[in-house]
Amino acid sequence: MKKINSLLFALVAITLLAACNNQGLKKTKSGLLYKIITDKKNPVVKKGQFIKLSFVQKLVTQKKDSVLVSSETNMPAYVPIDTATQANYSPVEIFHLLRKGDSAIVVMIADSIENKTHHPLPPYIKKKDKIMLMLKVVDVFDNEELVQKDRQQAMEAFHVKETQDVEAYLAKNHIQAQKTAKGTYVKIDNPGDGPAVDSGKQVSVIYTGKMLPSGKEFESNDGPGKEPIKFVIGKMQIIPGWDDGLRLFKKGGSGTLYIPAFLAYDAAPGPGRTPNEDLMFDVKIVDVTDAPAEKPMNMMPHGIPPAAKPAPKAKTPAK
Repeated sequence: MKKINSLLFALVAITLLAACNNQGLKKTKSGLLYKIITDKKNPVVKKGQFIKLSFVQKLVTQKKDSVLVSSETNMPAYVPIDTATQANYSPVEIFHLLRKGDSAIVVMIADSIENKTHHPLPPYIKKKDKIMLMLKVVDVFDNEELVQKDRQQAMEAFHVKETQDVEAYLAKNHIQAQKTAKGTYVKIDNPGDGPAVDSGKQVSVIYTGKMLPSGKEFESNDGPGKEPIKFVIGKMQIIPGWDDGLRLFKKGGSGTLYIPAFLAYDAAPGPGRTPNEDLMFDVKIVDVTDAPAEKPMNMMPHGIPPAAKPAPKAKTPAK
């Protein structure tokens, strides 16, 4: 991953000036600006194949450049190839021109995005701004089965990196924490001496959530007039890192959970509104009781139960 990203940023250094002046760039039918850097050693991708992309997407304004998203903090992108791509002012327009090993830069003018796609711009993007995408074709796959196998391997490697990031934070700050079997790190200040947190138990918790590694607080119910949050362990009512880490406590316990992103919101935007966020929570176990009785399911005629509702998505207290 580091090697791929170094190549991407080398590409940025080479092409950024030209892209900002729209020099040396070609145009697609929709007016999309692009440049492909290739050695032509590999064949051009074919319809039905899939490309694996490492990427950096930047917002370029008159004052500064800022990274919007990159494969350093996200999974690589896997894209199917269709030679009948429509002129829709999207990077997809050039994907059928690429080869394994190619690098490319795509420049979209914010005003054109709004006019050609009829999608309003978010407030932080102005009409004169540019969206610049730098990408590299890491691999090409012939079928979806191969894509899924590679995606699984990439996901496992990404989870390892998230775990390493948490471990690096703990080491840097000289924090002694216990790692659970699932991968949550728990610093126990007081284990508690009441009933144990376990599956099927309703738990009441006072917490303060912070971003990791910055330590910036994003939510807390620790204060006057605030109530503990209540939920049942094992019912997917909270993020996996809570369900996992709190089991090391009993009523009256307190400590801190250090949660790798894959046990928090994973690739979905978290409290900081970005994907793959590592989080930490100071927690106090106020109470542990038996879960309230579930209401019996209403029965339809002839004993047929109504259609089941989808299970609620795992969530943190910070909603």
